[in-house]
Amino acid sequence: MKRMILITGGQRSGKSNYAERLALSRSEHPMYIATARVWDDEMRRRVSKHQERRGPCWQTIEQDLDLWHIDIGGGVALIDCVTNWCTNRYLDMCGPDGALPDVDDVYKELTADFDRFTAQDGTFIFVTNEIGSGGISDNAMMRQFTDLQGWINQYIASKSDEVVLMVSGIPVNIKNRKVQDNLRKPR
Repeated sequence: MKRMILITGGQRSGKSNYAERLALSRSEHPMYIATARVWDDEMRRRVSKHQERRGPCWQTIEQDLDLWHIDIGGGVALIDCVTNWCTNRYLDMCGPDGALPDVDDVYKELTADFDRFTAQDGTFIFVTNEIGSGGISDNAMMRQFTDLQGWINQYIASKSDEVVLMVSGIPVNIKNRKVQDNLRKPR
């Protein structure tokens, strides 16, 4: 059986902590799929803190692209995070001269990877960022990436059974397919 959950929110809203607790409530040994590339010392410290917090019960797989290569074996997989995964594909598709990629092409590659990966049975818990909640950037690359991230978030949310928005460490249920299905049943 397949179940998909999307956890979204701003930076430091408690997304990863909540997603980790959720995964552990569904499996004693969940899989953690880390999509981050370590760009600098600050990022290295972030990764280290996440690893320390998780502990030994997690099976960690570092996969910055091509999630479809991972077999979750019908178990529980936490993918942290969609924003890093999108960033990696977007930057890899920039031209050698720094030319911005075609966002439609990047979107197609990401959604194809997502669809192939989630075609298997299991519980998928995706963590993502709401980066478009602030003002509009004066940087063309950031505007383009913000649009891409928003469209990918919408795509994953449309496929998810549950969507949770984290606000100041508090989970707010945005979508729950079970509740929605119950509301549609005639009395």
